[in-house]
Amino acid sequence: KISRAKYPALTEAEEAMSRPLSAICQAAFDGILVHMLNTVGGGAHKETWQPMRRQMCVALNSRKTHRTLAILSRSYADSDAIFLQEVSGAMVAQLREHPKLSRNFSLHVAPNDGKRDQISVLLLSRSRFDHASATSLNPAFDALLAGLGGDVPVAPGDVLVLSATDALTKQTYVLASFHGDTDGLATVPVVKAMAQLLAKQPAGTRHVFGMDANTYAVGSAKQQGVSEFAAEYRQLGLTSCWGDAPDPTNITTFNARTYLQPQLNKAVAYKDLASPGTGDKNPKDFLLFPRGSFGVESTTKDNTGQKAYVERQPFPTLTFPSDHGVLSSVLKLLPPPSPLASCGCGQRRGECEQRAARTSCVGVCVGLGACPAWSFLCVVAMVGDVRCV
Repeated sequence: KISRAKYPALTEAEEAMSRPLSAICQAAFDGILVHMLNTVGGGAHKETWQPMRRQMCVALNSRKTHRTLAILSRSYADSDAIFLQEVSGAMVAQLREHPKLSRNFSLHVAPNDGKRDQISVLLLSRSRFDHASATSLNPAFDALLAGLGGDVPVAPGDVLVLSATDALTKQTYVLASFHGDTDGLATVPVVKAMAQLLAKQPAGTRHVFGMDANTYAVGSAKQQGVSEFAAEYRQLGLTSCWGDAPDPTNITTFNARTYLQPQLNKAVAYKDLASPGTGDKNPKDFLLFPRGSFGVESTTKDNTGQKAYVERQPFPTLTFPSDHGVLSSVLKLLPPPSPLASCGCGQRRGECEQRAARTSCVGVCVGLGACPAWSFLCVVAMVGDVRCV
């Protein structure tokens, strides 16, 4: 069913008829395909079409969850936090039962109404975080978002917010996973509410926000532009894994509908796929955090499942099941601002960090051990369409 919560322009009658109307349209579409193969094509493709269709269905639908979990368990099982969006209820169940992932991670699921298979999820490393400390902050966030006013297109299950404590250092984190609406119009209000929530947390709390922001290389009145989004989060004192000014050409989606899919008005010929303005080639995925809280050691993209990204390659593919790339960052926890370091070297904290590699400075600089020992947080955002399970 097409939900009015996500598409407010729908009337109640249109929402009610959306499911049977979709079934009728699907039957008509399949009938056209059968006619094309049997009549227009003279039946020449009968022997190859169905096996090809079955292969695509297995890769992109019936075995999609299996492939997604295989990528997570093979390439990202050593992460400290994994942010997932658009996860189905069936996939949540399989995450709970997966031998390796359930052993390595505690599973946290956004509050939802049980009707939408588009749920935001967090996987937190059992070796890094104290599972018992995880506390939902969704009620407080929901109140702040409502307080902003306006009709923000956020549906049940789109946002997950929780606090959790590092089992070793006792550092408290606020972690959030968010799936933006198709046009990205909910992204800025959600980030504003998240910034307000963070301001209410105890001093020293660190925040990491993994999101499918659904931002676009070129914005408009109907779609959230990435540069405008960056200006908003900078104003809130935040930065991202892509820095303060993300490159609009650094895309994390590259896909387009074919003429054998519904919504033919969105279809793109293969020869036109790389042309500007065709398909979905946009910088949509982010990890946000307060400026000065983390240093970005590295950020990588992956559209192969092998920790590699092939530019100008459309996806999903037969081996990579998502229409968004995997975004992976290693973040270094920076010392909190303070006039003097708490160790005995007599240097300010920033200076102490610079000196750490070449001095014998000892003592606690950031509450994490001796000066040369800095905490690293490896985070992964596996975003995009992981619904078909």
